[in-house]
Amino acid sequence: MAVPGKKASKQFSSSTQSMASDEDLQVYCQPCDEEGTRLPAHGYCTDCKEHLCKNCFTVHLKHKLSKHHTLLDATRMPKVLHQPSTSTHTGQSDELTTPCCKHPKEMIKFYCLDHEELLCSVCVTLEHQATSCKVNYIPDISGNMTDSKECQDILKAVNSTSYQYQQFVEDAKKMTNKSNSSLKDALSDIRKFRQEINQRLDELERQIEDAAKVVEQENNKHLKAVETTCEDITKSLKTSSDTIKQLNTSKQADKLFMELKLVEKTLKNVEGKKLQLSSYDIKEFNFKTNDAILDLLKTEKSLGTLTQKTLKIKFPSVQIKSRRSSHQGEISVKTSKDKDMCWITGMTLLTPDLLIITDRNNKAVKMVVTSRQSVSDQLQLDANPWESPR
Repeated sequence: MAVPGKKASKQFSSSTQSMASDEDLQVYCQPCDEEGTRLPAHGYCTDCKEHLCKNCFTVHLKHKLSKHHTLLDATRMPKVLHQPSTSTHTGQSDELTTPCCKHPKEMIKFYCLDHEELLCSVCVTLEHQATSCKVNYIPDISGNMTDSKECQDILKAVNSTSYQYQQFVEDAKKMTNKSNSSLKDALSDIRKFRQEINQRLDELERQIEDAAKVVEQENNKHLKAVETTCEDITKSLKTSSDTIKQLNTSKQADKLFMELKLVEKTLKNVEGKKLQLSSYDIKEFNFKTNDAILDLLKTEKSLGTLTQKTLKIKFPSVQIKSRRSSHQGEISVKTSKDKDMCWITGMTLLTPDLLIITDRNNKAVKMVVTSRQSVSDQLQLDANPWESPR
């Protein structure tokens, strides 16, 4: 069986006529095959696009013209011979032009299934050895990515996450307006109460008005921060969505694969923003009069107090189906902030890697990264939670 694009010797050509089909399909050394000798492949050169026997593999590492080539050992090499005339990856390796963030002079060509990382050849050599990682050559695994379920699932996740952040902004606006409105009502009550007392109350009224304005300014400042954060995330996700759709439409499988993996990591990162934004407290205010001030005006230093009630903003519940299974086994959720034994009263899985739990005894909501089996963030509450966040 001759290698496509190369002429086999007469001696070898005649011998192959009697070979069984199983032997024809064996992955063998292509340079030796050209000389009429068939030896089992020991590795693969991604630059020469040839399988190599043990001797050719060793020589390849020493020869000055090929010692810098990227070589894959027997565990990572392609399991079929390179077929330029019929390969589904023809020309795709030339399209792998995305530089590695760690090694800018190297292009990303591999993917580690264990660490879910896009890699260049240097990354593979230094950090993802075959003995500890399952590394694949991207053109070997990306052929079915176009119009795949994974592509559709990630697009749905992008859209769902964008929707959640958009709704969070809308809810933040409504509650901020309610908070500001409650402040105005409280100030109106102050002015009515002010009419019954003497000139001394002018100074006290100004003091509490100034305090209310500071709260209102802080409300608007926090709202602006929420809007900016959510808008930045939704814009980024919209850009990623457009890129995925364009690459999917143009059938650029390799680039689509890399973009999907990058967006998948982005989605995990923005999940952490939800807990951070949800910890933003907005207060509702009412004015409570101090009746004793009428009799004790000269000694009292306060016109009254602003009572407050927290208006909690929650992300809308949108379930995103994942293609990966959830973690199985025990995870310790005890942290240095805990003062008591943990009592988990509820939990919800935001993503396959992010678990939100409620700890009643320690008055806390905790974010657990299941892949690391540890608590990444903890929100302290004023009361004991009974249920998991929705």
